[in-house]
Amino acid sequence: MAQQMGNQPLIVLSEESQRTSGKDAQSMNITAGKAVAESVRTTLGPKGMDKMLVSDTGDVVVTNDGVTILDEMDIEHPAANMMVEVAQTQEDEVGDGTTTSVVIGGELLTKAEDLLDQDIHATVLAQGYRQASEKAKEILEDMAIEVDADDTDILESIAETAMTGKGAESAKDTLAELLVNAVQSVADEEGIDTDNVDVETVVGGSIEESELVEGVIVDKERVHENMPYSVEDANVALLDTAIEVKETELDTEVNVSDPDQLQEFLDQEEQQLQEMVDKLADAGADVVFCQKGIDDMAQHYLAQEGILAVRRAKKSDIKALSRSTGARIVSNIDDITADDLGFAGSVSQKEIAGDERIFVEDVEDAKAVTLVLRGGTEHVVDEVERAVEDALGVVAVTLEDGKVVPGGGAPEAELALGLRDYADSVGGREQLAVEAFADAIDVIPRTLAENAGLDPIDSLVDLRSQHDGGDTTVGLDAYTGDIIDMEDNGVVEPLRVKTQAVESATEAAVMILRIDDVIAAGDLKGGAGDDDEDEGGPGAGGPGGMGGGMGGMGGMGGMGGAM
Repeated sequence: MAQQMGNQPLIVLSEESQRTSGKDAQSMNITAGKAVAESVRTTLGPKGMDKMLVSDTGDVVVTNDGVTILDEMDIEHPAANMMVEVAQTQEDEVGDGTTTSVVIGGELLTKAEDLLDQDIHATVLAQGYRQASEKAKEILEDMAIEVDADDTDILESIAETAMTGKGAESAKDTLAELLVNAVQSVADEEGIDTDNVDVETVVGGSIEESELVEGVIVDKERVHENMPYSVEDANVALLDTAIEVKETELDTEVNVSDPDQLQEFLDQEEQQLQEMVDKLADAGADVVFCQKGIDDMAQHYLAQEGILAVRRAKKSDIKALSRSTGARIVSNIDDITADDLGFAGSVSQKEIAGDERIFVEDVEDAKAVTLVLRGGTEHVVDEVERAVEDALGVVAVTLEDGKVVPGGGAPEAELALGLRDYADSVGGREQLAVEAFADAIDVIPRTLAENAGLDPIDSLVDLRSQHDGGDTTVGLDAYTGDIIDMEDNGVVEPLRVKTQAVESATEAAVMILRIDDVIAAGDLKGGAGDDDEDEGGPGAGGPGGMGGGMGGMGGMGGMGGAM
């Protein structure tokens, strides 16, 4: 970046920084965005394939979940990272549809590239895309189907649709039923917090053996062997303070001249612990969960009282226990009363796949529940857990919004039709952008067909003609290749999955398109310039450093090819 000034060029940027501007910058960013979309495209739909990702440390993740793939892929390019953010937003907002949102974003960039080549300005494109995105939301709202919170069949269909094509597919009926029960039990006036559904994974057994525990499973054992293994009709106390002798705040020194005095000290410490345990027993506690430590002596006294105690329980477990048993979390043992205790029909220590855990079950109105997922190997269980968390998200979103749309490419076909009609009413060059948006949305049914091994052109043409004839709920059956009614076949997704995907994909695409200058300070790969300086003194980092930097940038532009 040199400006001629007299005969002396004026350097504004530092030597190591590099700048790409104009068309080059645009095409570099678009290529990066497309590369990200391309990398997850094959995972879309019921016939989507999985990816195996190996990290630097050798950890292996096998997954079909778009956001997990993009998080695990170590993406450096700044524009590519914007596409990853689209998937992360989708995951946080809805839980499912991460691949859809990224694929739409990538396709919007592809279509934009053609229009940019025809000399249509990026801001005109951005304007057209935004108008199309607003219209798309209206069309989706119009085709949404209302759902009642008690309609378990539709909710189960939604959970099954979210799990199709992922590792959990083989047992999706069983899991869908468990999921819907779980979400319905944690729903309260404030809405649904899926954090109250704790998902525990156990390696061993088959996916069908997964179960829902109406209560909490604490991954701890009782602290003393003489404590009971199980307590029926238990009064539960929750402590976030230690059952230990209180240390003085100040550093104190005591000189003892007589062994009896030392014995008195020890007796008094034991006395303190005995009093703490008595307080718990007097309040009527049968089970004690302590967030901090329990002294060895106190463990012995608790065992004598026949109280089952657990120490160093996680804060999240204590919270969940409080929600499910109705117990109050007590910070000072002196203050505990019978009112602070919660109730559980059964608290017992059981073994799951070789681990001992404490089950707190038979709670009157379980506002916190635990899903125990099983699977043959660790990777299977991990993938089932990801599928289940997506499904939990979509069931919760459906209960909150009460609206669903058919799946299988039906809403996308409807959008493409509606937007093409709408494009004619848009004046100016924006019309071309709206048409490009409609074409881009077609990527979803097209990819579904491709991944299912069908002819994408035939499938898309059939789908369009049926939608044009007024069948708004028909979509592509990936197993048979037929165009069938998705609503009747139980393939439904929450409305928010689609609206959020279109919204965040549009915003990311518009943001990437509006960039016409990339100025990178130093070398993006981690400083080729720095090495040169170390080797040859301060002066050597000039052109070498810059060349290294540009090479780094070129490597990133070439990312699309590598992927």
